[in-house]
Amino acid sequence: MDDKRFSERHGFAPEAADITVRHDAPHDLRGLVVDFAYRCDLGPHAVRAIVCSVLMTRPCESNWSAFPNVDTEVRELLDGCEWFEVYDVIEAVSRDLQPGAGKALTLVHQEQPHERFESQINTFFAKKGVGWQLIDGRIEVRGPEAFEIAVRPAVAQLQSAGLRTAAQEIHEALRDLARRPDPDITGAIQHAMAATECVAREAASDPRATLGEILNRHPGLVPRPLDEALEKIWGFASEMARHLREGRTPSYEEAELAVITSAGVVTYLERKINE
Repeated sequence: MDDKRFSERHGFAPEAADITVRHDAPHDLRGLVVDFAYRCDLGPHAVRAIVCSVLMTRPCESNWSAFPNVDTEVRELLDGCEWFEVYDVIEAVSRDLQPGAGKALTLVHQEQPHERFESQINTFFAKKGVGWQLIDGRIEVRGPEAFEIAVRPAVAQLQSAGLRTAAQEIHEALRDLARRPDPDITGAIQHAMAATECVAREAASDPRATLGEILNRHPGLVPRPLDEALEKIWGFASEMARHLREGRTPSYEEAELAVITSAGVVTYLERKINE
């Protein structure tokens, strides 16, 4: 029997809240991770094994009964761990629920267990303004709607067009933004601009030029005055990410802007290549 809630059955969901949580694991999340795992047919002992493995701690030998002893132990471990370890646990639970992970789970839902767990986690993230999402067993950065619309399809489009190096650079930029406990801000900017330069070289058939040289040599490759804006962004990336000065560290928001700009530019240039 499918025991989805009314809202799930009929496709209703609250609008995603503004992102206010990045480098934290809210108290509600620490408890709900356990509840979500239980709903996907993992019991307290299985969840404890996962949590203890991630946190590198030994299970309490005096706790035998699933409820309340083991359940309480698991919740106390999650309440007391570092924020980023909570996301490590989420990834570990998701991996454990994957088909072929060695668990003989009884399917009581239409979805596979890992799909249901991912859906519940991502619903919580969106509702509570958490700037992460669980995708194929990995916690990745989640941005505003414009960020998601521009960046993630760009990776798929570049891969489909055979521009795998550029696609990998965008992917690495996303990974840098999602690093725990501290994002690699300069790395994200560098990878984003590397993707832009890579696709620009293909579009201009100028394989050795820098992005700045390409924009000067090939007027019209990017329509004016957007080419001037792109050149300034290139200069910003050069100063703030590749040639750092003491006391001038770019912010997370600036890195996010660089990545979303790069995604828009490479999508535009890829289409020009295939015209």
